[in-house]
Amino acid sequence: MGTSAILWFRRDLRLADNDALAGALAAAETVAPLWVTPRSTGHGEAHWLAHSLRALDTDLRERGAALTVRTGAAAEALVAFAREHGTRSVHCSRIWTPAGLAEERVVATALEAAGVRLVVSEGSLLVPPDGLATGAGAPYRVFTPYFRAWEQAGLPAGPAEAPERIPGPESIAPSDPLPDRRAGAPDPTSWWTPGEAGAKVRLAQFVDDALEAYDEHRDLPALDGTSRLSPHLAFGEISPRRIVAAVEASGLPAGATRPFVRQLAWREFAAHVLHHHPHTLTTPLRAEFVAMPWRDDAEGFAAWGEGRTGYPLVDAGMRQLAETGWMHNRVRLVAASFLTKHLLIPWQTGARYFAETLVDHDAASNVFNWQWVAGCGADAAPYFRIFNPGLQATKFDPDGAYVRRWVPELAEAKDRGGYPEPIIDHREARERALAAYAAIRG
Repeated sequence: MGTSAILWFRRDLRLADNDALAGALAAAETVAPLWVTPRSTGHGEAHWLAHSLRALDTDLRERGAALTVRTGAAAEALVAFAREHGTRSVHCSRIWTPAGLAEERVVATALEAAGVRLVVSEGSLLVPPDGLATGAGAPYRVFTPYFRAWEQAGLPAGPAEAPERIPGPESIAPSDPLPDRRAGAPDPTSWWTPGEAGAKVRLAQFVDDALEAYDEHRDLPALDGTSRLSPHLAFGEISPRRIVAAVEASGLPAGATRPFVRQLAWREFAAHVLHHHPHTLTTPLRAEFVAMPWRDDAEGFAAWGEGRTGYPLVDAGMRQLAETGWMHNRVRLVAASFLTKHLLIPWQTGARYFAETLVDHDAASNVFNWQWVAGCGADAAPYFRIFNPGLQATKFDPDGAYVRRWVPELAEAKDRGGYPEPIIDHREARERALAAYAAIRG
């Protein structure tokens, strides 16, 4: 019997540009791929995951291997799987979140006790969260200097292609069922093709059709002006290295592509902040906001979640989220501002809702962006910046195409028809929010 290595897939559901896969192939004669399904995921993620894992299994079988699925604690599953295959090494990619790093430590300890080595690779980020620091040696809290350092860090070498063959074990291990769609969850296949192949197609479409005008169109939700790569990135179906390589190969001048690359850096800045301030998963980075007089407003939260606030742009975004598991970024900002500033509902409540519903949920980006909107995080929007949903709609959806798509009762009626009146007056909400912020600032 030849040597065997385990490839433990985490948030890296791809075969191209996968350093953990390359390490497993270099370490052993056969590779046993394994996915361990956590006992709980957001319902938005669960359906995407089911499709993505099936696509991954198909790709593996075309190359001589197959994906085994186990459910439960990763440490227990990996130790048992290693015993089944007589392997001495497990290869995986790092997840730079508090939960991901904690899981890595638990797994490493359990495997070491069983005589198995855990080999961890990078790949989910271009620059690791611990790879940059200010001149004083501190983590960054402002994006612009972080972005300058990020650009100067030098990006990794170009992406590696998927291996033509991945020799699997002689026999396929027993497998648990793949995760399945949860009742009521949106079906992402109406809007994306989950999996590595779908990610590559989406990237090519974006580079060919939308990259050049990205900075001009990215805030207009009625247009297909963004990359829509976020779910593929969240599940690691495509590496940021491949995205940057495609952007650089576009032939467009740096001035045209830099706004999009800046968004990749913003994603990595979120990971940087969370790594250095893990408490921000649940508490604000700015300590004074612990005393923020948030409101308990179940009716307001329900109206927000169901897209019936009476503010068309907010409601359009929340309905898009309910149907697709995704929301345009500009509308996310407006919807999040409405919850935290118009309704004074805690940002943590909104972050939990997004974590449960988004197909592109990323723990670091989610809490970072909610804190940014609420004014309590790194490089946050000023506390007195309170989006006016009506003005935002006029500016970014001037002909109402996006609103009509997701709030059809407004498209079909000459007046508001059955559409609700605003649940709160914007001016009153703004004054109440400013008073609340003033109270914590002394």
